[in-house]
Amino acid sequence: MKRLDLIISERELKAVLQAIDAAGSPGYTVMKHVTGKGPHGSVSEAMDFSGLGANAHVIVFCQPEILERLRQGIQPLLGYYGGVAYVSDAEPL
Repeated sequence: MKRLDLIISERELKAVLQAIDAAGSPGYTVMKHVTGKGPHGSVSEAMDFSGLGANAHVIVFCQPEILERLRQGIQPLLGYYGGVAYVSDAEPL
């Protein structure tokens, strides 16, 4: 099983979730208003009030054959809108 972690702008969340559904993913988890520090600095806590500039963390667990379809659908969105995505192996408990 594979795990895909995406950190994207909340503004692009709908397009990313549509790509995940189109790839045939069995489901996903979304956490909104995530903050942190990356190569471009940290996200201001002041953005929490308006939501402007807030990020979302999307987690997808899927079989390897679905992962390639996810890549094809999500990479163009990341290239256009920005964000990061990482794939790792996942083992059920």
